[in-house]
Amino acid sequence: MNMKPFPHQVNEYHGKVRDVYYIDNQLLVMIASDRISAFDVILPNPIPFKGQVLNQIAAYMLGATRDICPNWLLDTPAPHVAIGKKCDPFKIEMVVRGNLVGHAWRTYQSGGRILCGVNLPEGMAENDFFPTPIITPSTKASEGHDEDIAKEEIIKTGLATAQDWAILEKYALALFQRGKEIAAKQGLILVDTKYEFGKIGDTIYLMDEIHTPDSSRYFYAEGFEQRQTNKEKQKQLSKEFVREWLIENNFMGKEGQTVPVMSTEWIDTISKRYIELYEQVIGEKFVPQKLSVEETYQAVCNALEKLS
Repeated sequence: MNMKPFPHQVNEYHGKVRDVYYIDNQLLVMIASDRISAFDVILPNPIPFKGQVLNQIAAYMLGATRDICPNWLLDTPAPHVAIGKKCDPFKIEMVVRGNLVGHAWRTYQSGGRILCGVNLPEGMAENDFFPTPIITPSTKASEGHDEDIAKEEIIKTGLATAQDWAILEKYALALFQRGKEIAAKQGLILVDTKYEFGKIGDTIYLMDEIHTPDSSRYFYAEGFEQRQTNKEKQKQLSKEFVREWLIENNFMGKEGQTVPVMSTEWIDTISKRYIELYEQVIGEKFVPQKLSVEETYQAVCNALEKLS
C-alpha cells in the first residue's frame, strides 16, 4: 500500500507482512497488509482480508491480556491498522510451546533432545503435550532466518539482562496460559506461539501481534486425544497448511528453489482458512471491510490527532 507521509512521520519500514510508520519517534502506525510469507519469503500473491484478520485478532488478544502486562496498542482506527507506542525492542522472540510440533518435532525426530537449552522428555510422539509449556527463544533477525538461542546465551550476549529475562519469561508463560484459556472456550488448543517485547524506559511492553494465525498454531480440541491415540494428523488452524503446501511443491525458501504458482482457488482457500480461524478464536462472525488508501490515510490522521 503506497501511503503518503503522515503528519510528523519521521521514518517508515516495510516488512514481510506489515508496513510500519514512525511518528515523532514516539508512536508507530502499523498497517497489516494482505501479503503472506513463509520460510522468510514473501509469496507472490496477496491473500484477501488477511491483514484485517491479523489486526483484529491481535487487537482482541491485546485487550484480553492487559491485566498481565502493559502492551503497545493505543488505537485501531481501521480494520487493518493499529497505532501504538514505539518501544525499544528486544532482539529476541519468545517462542512458547505447549505441544511437540513444528520445528520442535523436527528437532526431536532427528534425535535432538535439547532445544534452545531446554531438555525435551524421552518417549514423546508428534503433537503430544509437554509436561509444562517450554520457552524456546530465537533471535530476531533483521534479514534472513531467525536462529535458535538459549536463555544463557541471551544473557551472556546482552540481548537481555538476567532481570529482564525473568520478567520476559514470566510474561510469556502467563500470556500463553491466558491464550490457552481463551482458545479452550472456543474448542481450540493453543499449541505454540511467539511474543515480542520492548522497553520504554525501565518498563517492558508486549509488542506486535499476539495469538494470530501468523504467530500461533491452534488445534481443534474435539477429537484431539483420539487422533493422538490413532496416530492421525491433528486438525489445526494456523499458517502451517501453507508451509505444508509449499513443502509438497518443493519449496522451503532455499537457494535455487522457485515459489510454486498459487492458483485463484488456492488463494481463496487460504483466505477462507484465515477467516475461519478468526471466527473460531474470537467467536464472532467476520465482517470483511476493504478501505481505500485514501480512507485508510484519513482514518490514521484522525486517530493521530486525537492521540497528540
